[in-house]
Amino acid sequence: MLQLKNIFRWYNSGANRAFVLRDVSLEIQKGEFVSIMGPSGSGKSTLLHVLGMMDEPNEGQYLFLDNNVLNIKEKQRAELYKKHIGFVFQAYHLIDELTVYENIETPLLYHGFNSSERKSMVADVLDRFNIVGKKDLFPNQLSGGQQQLVGIARAVITKPDLILADEPTGNLNSKQGEEIMDLFKTLNQEGVTIVQVTHSEKNAAVGSRIVNLLDGRVV
Repeated sequence: MLQLKNIFRWYNSGANRAFVLRDVSLEIQKGEFVSIMGPSGSGKSTLLHVLGMMDEPNEGQYLFLDNNVLNIKEKQRAELYKKHIGFVFQAYHLIDELTVYENIETPLLYHGFNSSERKSMVADVLDRFNIVGKKDLFPNQLSGGQQQLVGIARAVITKPDLILADEPTGNLNSKQGEEIMDLFKTLNQEGVTIVQVTHSEKNAAVGSRIVNLLDGRVV
């Protein structure tokens, strides 16, 4: 599904380069559930942002569904992201002024679905995630676990091939965290490829493979 070849990411710090990723090569097959682990500052989130086309490496090659991501126009890249990738953030990134229903509906507006299609798709997702009763509430009226559920519902509503999750249970208690991981497990069994960044060995073990990063390198 995707392949990184010799990826470097650095920031210029005066006359020096501060490396965040060093010579990272990684291949992920369709249907895998990969956990990325490593200490703080090891480059995990940067790697996830490179995979999600939110951050561009300084060197290397990124192939996604046979597209050479770093050689195509930004508009094509945005289309690839929109069509194939769902992102789940640790800090939820819900829009405070929108209800649960409207937050979940937002990606469908970008995809150009008509009103009745959007209504049907949002209804399905609300039902699946058991949050029908929360649809008219605003994010600040929800618990952390509920906000993360809404964030995941928003990420999966367009049926992406790949879900990227950055510490998806980082702000949740253990029971909420287990529910989120069970949900990921189910999505993966349904064929969705998942890459998660996590500090939790228990959560990492839910995946089918663990990639360890240290000082920007795969170890």
